[in-house]
Amino acid sequence: MITIKNIVLRRGTKVLLDNASVTINPGEKVGLVGRNGAGKSSLFRLLDRSLHEDKGDFHVPAQWRMAQVAQDMPETDISATQYVIEGDTTLLAAQVEVEAAEASDDGERMGNAYMALHDAGAHDAPARAQALILGLGFRMDELERPVDSFSGGWRMRLQLARALMCPSELLLLDEPTNHLDLDALVWLEAWLQRYQGTMLVISHDREFLDAIIDVTVHIERAQLTRYGGNYSKFEDMRAEQMSLQASAFSRQQEKMAHLQKFIDRFKAKASKAKQAQSRVKALERMEKIGPVLAEADFNFEFAEPQNLPNPMLAMQDVNFGYPPSEAGGEPTTIVRGVSRSVQAGQRIGILGANGQGKSTVVKTIARALHALTGQVTEGKGLNIGYFAQQELDVLRPADTPLEHMIRLVKECTAESRLQGQSTREQDLRSFLGSFNFTGDQVKQTVGSMSGGEKARLVLCMIVWQRPNLLLLDEPTNHLDLATREALSMALNEFEGTVMLVSHDRALLRAVCDEFWLVSRGGIEPFDGDLDDYQRYLLEVAKQSREAQKQELRDLSKAPAPAPVVKAPAEAPAANRTPEQRKQDAQRRQELTEELRPLKKELERNEKETATQTQQRQSLEARLASPIAPSEMAEAGRELKQVNESIEALELRWLELTEKIELANQA
Repeated sequence: MITIKNIVLRRGTKVLLDNASVTINPGEKVGLVGRNGAGKSSLFRLLDRSLHEDKGDFHVPAQWRMAQVAQDMPETDISATQYVIEGDTTLLAAQVEVEAAEASDDGERMGNAYMALHDAGAHDAPARAQALILGLGFRMDELERPVDSFSGGWRMRLQLARALMCPSELLLLDEPTNHLDLDALVWLEAWLQRYQGTMLVISHDREFLDAIIDVTVHIERAQLTRYGGNYSKFEDMRAEQMSLQASAFSRQQEKMAHLQKFIDRFKAKASKAKQAQSRVKALERMEKIGPVLAEADFNFEFAEPQNLPNPMLAMQDVNFGYPPSEAGGEPTTIVRGVSRSVQAGQRIGILGANGQGKSTVVKTIARALHALTGQVTEGKGLNIGYFAQQELDVLRPADTPLEHMIRLVKECTAESRLQGQSTREQDLRSFLGSFNFTGDQVKQTVGSMSGGEKARLVLCMIVWQRPNLLLLDEPTNHLDLATREALSMALNEFEGTVMLVSHDRALLRAVCDEFWLVSRGGIEPFDGDLDDYQRYLLEVAKQSREAQKQELRDLSKAPAPAPVVKAPAEAPAANRTPEQRKQDAQRRQELTEELRPLKKELERNEKETATQTQQRQSLEARLASPIAPSEMAEAGRELKQVNESIEALELRWLELTEKIELANQA
């Protein structure tokens, strides 16, 4: 077990843990929660020994292997599959030992080395790595792409896959869902539920924590408090404790009354639709944990919109996508033929697997992209508040929060979009202060801010504009739990229209009462709730895996493709002279003579490749069965020779087919 006893942990002058103690039992799956800056990541660094305690004792069993997601951005040109395989440290060590054993020419050592290599799963390592990569949202055609050809978010997914590939008794995950969309998140949940070791996870995703943890450790006031149960159970127990406290602050009571009023109003008019009832349940949960929400030190609200055009916008036969990358090129269409309207007061959750076009649709409605074809008609007085998935799409790294607000004032003034907001610098400073940008923080450059601070600044700029349509694309990626709750409460009280893309199911449940599904190049209403959507994702993933398996089976059974011999181009027979026909016949004869030895060698090559492949399968089966060390060493050497022979045969096959094709072209 992991024991932490009377630990004192400091970062600079700040005391993160002060005589804190907790015990974690083998096999437990623990969620580590607390406000930003409470010391969650520092506790991880203590466990992996990259940070040392100032006082106290802690113990992790010495034989436990540890796996965690590296936080650096990988820079390498090896394939995605190979990069993830190299996360298996046990397999790498076994491969190194095989090489050393072969160099020593020690039969017994070689036998043991090959046995260890087999036990480490060398035979199925590529398949295991690729299952992880595909589960995290990559496509089949990306498995062999170089790592450094992917964007930052996808490379961090490969880092996660690499950590999952590593055999471990202790798994540390710090915000593993940050770069995942909903389908990859559902897959990750299922994988972690099957994990047999001890796991500690830091996450701001409530439903993710509920699905995978059975213990919650709360860091508060430099202490570690253990709660049995998942995150929702922790919230219930904490709310009950806070309710039992003798003193109840008027601020808490006022905020709880405000929340209660909204919940009562919504429940009174909610339809019986499945999505609306799902939202009622989410709001009842907010009601139940009201004391916890009221304690939060950050809250905000959207001002009532000055007008609510109805419809907000209408789309007629719209194609969404990206313009040509070069002059004269073709545009890339992602979603096509959309004819839908968005009404005042609608609260739409936009669902869809990765790459289907959710963000493309939102960007187009937000005017960041133009519709490729069709017509988007905006209601008179439409005022959009847009939260981009990549905050820097709307932020400037070299500017400060105050400079962003001043520029926003100028833009709104020039476009006649001011709605009575005060534009004085002091009032802008005060408004930034309501989003926790106080003192010198208003003059800190955005490039030096954390992801959470950037997200808060974008929210601040949106709220100041008093929009009547909110377009939110993954707004919670860098928000802690307290800020997520504040956003959820603010959106529930917002009188305008909301269109939300998010992998945070708790937010979707609490805010949305209808869903659009972006899939197969179109948009359709999704009649179920999020539980139905999760089942849909799992079924789609299952079908995709089966299709990929069948494709691989078909490829393994198919014979090597024979080269296509094309006859030389001829003039129509009726137009050719006897002399030309004689020359044609002579050329065909010469070509046949030239190709005959190449085609014979190609035939021999394919037969030999089939024989060697059979021999490889036989040796792999032999190594998998119990045999004497000396026999195992000999079988290992034979397998290495066979693999080298197959590789040489495949290279020669490529050379032969290329020569035949060149001869035909000539």
